Amino acid sequence: MIRHSAIYAGSVTHRRAFPVTHRLRYGVWYVLVDLDELGELDRVRGMAVDRPAVVSFRTRDHGARDGSPLRPWIERRLAEAGVDLEGGAVRILCHPRVLGYVFNPLTVWFCHGPAGDLRAVLYEVGNTFGEWHHYLVPVDAQDRGPHVFTKELFVSPFIDMDATYEFHTDVPGERLAIAVRERVAQGQVLTVALVGRRLPMTTRDLIRVLLRYPLVTLKTIGGIHWEATKLWWKGAPYRRRGAPPAHDLTVVTAPKIAPPATSRLGERLDA
Repeated sequence: MIRHSAIYAGSVTHRRAFPVTHRLRYGVWYVLVDLDELGELDRVRGMAVDRPAVVSFRTRDHGARDGSPLRPWIERRLAEAGVDLEGGAVRILCHPRVLGYVFNPLTVWFCHGPAGDLRAVLYEVGNTFGEWHHYLVPVDAQDRGPHVFTKELFVSPFIDMDATYEFHTDVPGERLAIAVRERVAQGQVLTVALVGRRLPMTTRDLIRVLLRYPLVTLKTIGGIHWEATKLWWKGAPYRRRGAPPAHDLTVVTAPKIAPPATSRLGERLDA
């Protein structure tokens, strides 16, 4: 029985402050996949795990990206940061493959203890060059956010590498709210808000989001290039891509997490 995996339908908004101003908003949908429920997802018509379907979740799109099981991979990474889930749930928020294609600018892993307490968050940031970097944030009951860490991976050719991220992240419940502020030496250059509402992981609701937001993964990659073209046209300075980081994992040593209650932070930033 699918209890924890779900669909989240909503929107993503970007606001860029300088050197040129720019704003975008797109309708999107994501899935929250509980690793303990992977075997149940195949029962949703139109959805599959590690095989072709209209919508599919592929283990090789995450973790080691070699198709190996995800649970041992995340547990090894958590062990590097001294985190033990003691068998607790791991849930991944991401785009699934739609008609075989996926691109995830951001994937978020929520790692829980056996009592449901959040023990770590893993932010998996990807770029359009096929590179990715993991930022692992151990958390405890005293943390109140935000998560702040140094940018390690080249993402946008219009933002300096010398930057920091500030993540405000609610544990997904009836609502999804993630807000990101990116800061450079001159100040806060970019604000991103991802908001959505929870839908059950059923055939009916999967069809609903497919009809409302068709080809969402192609729309994501297409939107990135379209908005980049508009920024270039506006005169935003272009930065060349450098070498990727030597290691694909950064453990954040000063962990903080927003409380799991609905903070409406994302809605405020999206207003």
